[in-house]
Amino acid sequence: MIKIDALPAFTDNYIWLLQDPETRRCAVVDPGDAAPVLAWLSEHPGWQLSDILITHHHPDHVGGVERLKSTSGARVLGPAAERIPARDLALGEGDRVEVLGHSFAIIEVPGHTLGHIAYYQAEQHWLFCGDTLFAAGCGRLFEGTPEQMHVSLSRLAALPAETQVYCTHEYTLSNLRFAQAVEPDNRQIAQRLAQVSEWRQTGRISLPSTLQLERATNPFLRSDEPSVQARIAEREGAKPRSPSDVFASLRAWKDRF
Repeated sequence: MIKIDALPAFTDNYIWLLQDPETRRCAVVDPGDAAPVLAWLSEHPGWQLSDILITHHHPDHVGGVERLKSTSGARVLGPAAERIPARDLALGEGDRVEVLGHSFAIIEVPGHTLGHIAYYQAEQHWLFCGDTLFAAGCGRLFEGTPEQMHVSLSRLAALPAETQVYCTHEYTLSNLRFAQAVEPDNRQIAQRLAQVSEWRQTGRISLPSTLQLERATNPFLRSDEPSVQARIAEREGAKPRSPSDVFASLRAWKDRF
């Protein structure tokens, strides 16, 4: 069985560490800093870093790649449409890649960046989605359009409810405060906000999430819900809006929240 742990980096990043105890091989996702990974390897002699999975090109996701590759010889996987340092395998929509004996499907999810990809393992229900889908939120639109991001999020939301969402930032608490502003009568958001507040006070991380929970509490996956549409109409005036239009209004609101 693969074990997955979060290695904290910077102020709010997580580097996901996948470990296969039978082979003593491991893989990491989006190592923006090599130091936490190298520290873990030094504390676990005999383990080999075999793969480095990259979702997009931002420095806090690729900053440690070259050092880790030079010290371990690990294979670097990343999006074909972006410049990824030391990349060995360029990946795009529909590709499949084997990591630690498990097959991952590649899903292109433009929006945060134009070439952003996610790694999905169907049998284990793992989704490594970088900065596209967050717990109770989504990434900022640095390169893509609201429509692109809405389509990307809709694709991820259509995966099975039990899918485990491994995003790469501890933004959940602030995201839930925004979600509550959007849907103040949503009891599941209130319950999740209370729970995550308690977790963070004790230093517990809020991840992974599940798609079932995200569909119920993440406003960016709920732009077709009447309660969310009514909130945007209240703020911006009543007129016909597509779910993509509602998403665009939500994202602009969150950027100023």
